[in-house]
Amino acid sequence: MRWLMRSKIHNARVTEANLAYVGSITIDEDLLDRVGLWAGERVLVVSNTSGARLETYVIVGPRGSGAICVNGAAAHLIGEGEQIIIMGFELTDKQITPRVALVNDSNEFVRDLAETPFAGTPALTWS
Repeated sequence: MRWLMRSKIHNARVTEANLAYVGSITIDEDLLDRVGLWAGERVLVVSNTSGARLETYVIVGPRGSGAICVNGAAAHLIGEGEQIIIMGFELTDKQITPRVALVNDSNEFVRDLAETPFAGTPALTWS
């Protein structure tokens, strides 16, 4: 069994960083549906801006809002306006094809990305 990336939202922009909130990352429901992430699911969040990496869990944000809100202590590491990648993983003994969505600076879906899994050096291709 191995942990493999199953879901990814690529180049999202943090719309809010809320220290007062009790943990998690709030994500627009449209984006969750597109990549197959669930409420409460553990995700890895990586900042392209600062290099910070953290794990947290998903809270469903309003559909069509473009919301990407880093909440609680995580807001010390990743702030409003940072560009991030959000990834979900699956424990499996089979190869899987990840669902990867590229978004723009307003967190609107731009296109699906196809990752070439398990073939040496990973490469992104546009679909």
